Amino acid sequence: MAAAVMALGACAATPPTAAYGPSYRNPDALIGVTSRYNAQKFAGVWYIRAGFDPALGRMAFRMIDTHKGQVMRLGAFVCDPAGVCGDFSEDLPVTRLGKGQFRARMPDGQDRDFWVLWVDEGFRTAVLGNKQGNFGWIVDRSTKGGVDRIKAATEILDFNGYDISKLKVVK
Repeated sequence: MAAAVMALGACAATPPTAAYGPSYRNPDALIGVTSRYNAQKFAGVWYIRAGFDPALGRMAFRMIDTHKGQVMRLGAFVCDPAGVCGDFSEDLPVTRLGKGQFRARMPDGQDRDFWVLWVDEGFRTAVLGNKQGNFGWIVDRSTKGGVDRIKAATEILDFNGYDISKLKVVK
């Protein structure tokens, strides 16, 4: 179990801050949260379809309200050093900073900010990122399909100053 937690933390597929790796965006580019964000419509499972971490693998998340506050439940397929693989999930405490703006407390105790930069009208595809530019995800309600929405999400990352040539598609 400890190996799975370490693998999840090491994959940097969770929302990072400046302490977590290189920036993938031009710091001079404008960036902002979508005005379309709606917590009720955003609820439910989101699959990570693309991101900037080279080690990014199959992951999903959902925002959940618990008796201890809001959490981001991350789920991933991970393998330990012995080659034992399986699904793993972890709840990261989340603080809402504003409409579509969040801060997650990582297993190592550091905080990572993430913003909802864009979501399509049907709340099927979204883009998450941060001002530091060391985190960016394209997420979708499905693990495949939606090519037009994924293309639009990539264009949103580009518009917000991200170097989309570094974007890794999750297979």
